[in-house]
Amino acid sequence: MTKTAFLFPGQGSQAVGMGKSFIDASQDAAQMVEAASDRLKIDMRRLLLEPNDMLEQTRYTQPAILLVSMIAYTLFKKEIEDMPAFALGHSLGEFSALAAVEAIDWLDAVELVHLRGDLMQKACEGIEAGMMVVLGVADEDVEAICHDAREEGKRVWPANYNADGQIVIAGIKSDLVSIEGVLKDAKARRVMLLNMSVASHCPLLEPAVEPLGEALERVMGDLFAAPVISNVTARAYNTKSDAIDLLGRQLVSPVLYKQSIRENDDLVDRYIEFGHGAVLKGLNRRTTKKPTLSVSDYDSLAAVLETVAQER
Repeated sequence: MTKTAFLFPGQGSQAVGMGKSFIDASQDAAQMVEAASDRLKIDMRRLLLEPNDMLEQTRYTQPAILLVSMIAYTLFKKEIEDMPAFALGHSLGEFSALAAVEAIDWLDAVELVHLRGDLMQKACEGIEAGMMVVLGVADEDVEAICHDAREEGKRVWPANYNADGQIVIAGIKSDLVSIEGVLKDAKARRVMLLNMSVASHCPLLEPAVEPLGEALERVMGDLFAAPVISNVTARAYNTKSDAIDLLGRQLVSPVLYKQSIRENDDLVDRYIEFGHGAVLKGLNRRTTKKPTLSVSDYDSLAAVLETVAQER
């Protein structure tokens, strides 16, 4: 039997119109959007489908992305009930992964990441935080540049290890801008500030750790249908206590995405990504030779279901 890992994207995968084909084609999807709207007291259909300035705000981006991922996953699970060898999410996608393995109710997860986004925004209020992607520079060189900048009193840290030659750094926006020249001297192919008002996965989010842990304590379950790979350690966990500890640490620690793929690649034959944009499929091409299928809309859902059914 083909061993599969389930993947879930994080912030940056959002776009107006995401989830539309699911909502148009599936009553189940439409009902999930309505349920999320009722829980958050936010019109999620409008947030997903109509042009608005909310979708780029972290407190709204995160539940929107998780909702679309869980719709894609739920529709898949209606036809294929197999659990994965493991689930892995990128940043907020780790909450989607936990919902997929039934360690947390998906509606609780929607509400939880809404709170998480709010806590992240509040932690960064008044400090002009930001994030910047760096292409074409080795990890150790980016780490050294950030270390040297911190020695000078600047606040910049590696935040996302996405793939070889692609790393995101986080910190104070002016400090990020101040090291652009150093990164370019290190032969960066591209250095670009991201459209974000928070600095994820760095010590600037320390104020969010305790209240997120308290919320996790209330809603996390202790029964995992499959293990989840931690962004912090690149290793599997399957208990409530580990989830609370690791998701708190995830706020202030870098996302080890490429390391998570490499460390666990031998456990699976393929990956299936659930959510808009196929972002992780793109990253996986640079990290593993194993195929990544993507369930990002209703047509791709049908194609993936056909592929999986042929192998059974």
